[in-house]
Amino acid sequence: MSETLPEPIDPETAQAASPSAPRPLSLRGRAFKALALSPEPPLPEWLAGLDAALKRSPTLLKGRAVILDCAQLKPEPDALETLMAELKARGIAVLGIEGADTVAAGLPPLLIKGQPSETIEIPSVPAEPEPQVVTSITVEGSVRSGQSVINPTGDVTVMGSVSSGAEILAGGSIHVYGALRGRAIAGAARNPRARIYCRKFEPELLGIDRLVRTAEDMGTALRGKAAQVWLDNGNIRMASLD
Repeated sequence: MSETLPEPIDPETAQAASPSAPRPLSLRGRAFKALALSPEPPLPEWLAGLDAALKRSPTLLKGRAVILDCAQLKPEPDALETLMAELKARGIAVLGIEGADTVAAGLPPLLIKGQPSETIEIPSVPAEPEPQVVTSITVEGSVRSGQSVINPTGDVTVMGSVSSGAEILAGGSIHVYGALRGRAIAGAARNPRARIYCRKFEPELLGIDRLVRTAEDMGTALRGKAAQVWLDNGNIRMASLD
């Protein structure tokens, strides 16, 4: 008696013939750190404080997850949409909203049971630099060739002469009781009211504020005389003191 063996079954054919089983849905929890913004009434003052914080630290909220906590503000739906527009205008991307009863369509989702974390300190406002104290410098003798006298905050008075190759630079005015043969620049602190006075006018270069004149531009009318130099409508003026 003969027996017939079954035909071999192709695994791929068998899998295609059987109904496919649905894959199980996998849900996984993820925890991310986020910053919580908690606006307080009155809202305009809170927004002003937010602007000040962003000005001090422009990267404070850049690239961070932000949650809007409305527990203290309790805004109406329209007010919440306005607040979200204000935050968006400041480049703040809100991922979720806490403390609100409902949120309108198009707004981030309503979150519940958020856990507080550490507080992030906002950088403090740097102290304003102390104003410079205006001082005057008096040189009892002369300023020799190669020497410089610099006083960026006030006047310079030279009781002697300023030799050729010497330099005086002052934030205020310059007074030379002898001969002025070197370079003198007054008003270096952007002071157009500064002046230059000397007993004997023989300078190599003069300057007031941002304007300068060289010896070639001054002529010889005042040479050897007592003179003063000042600015008048953006032009350097020179006159005799005699």
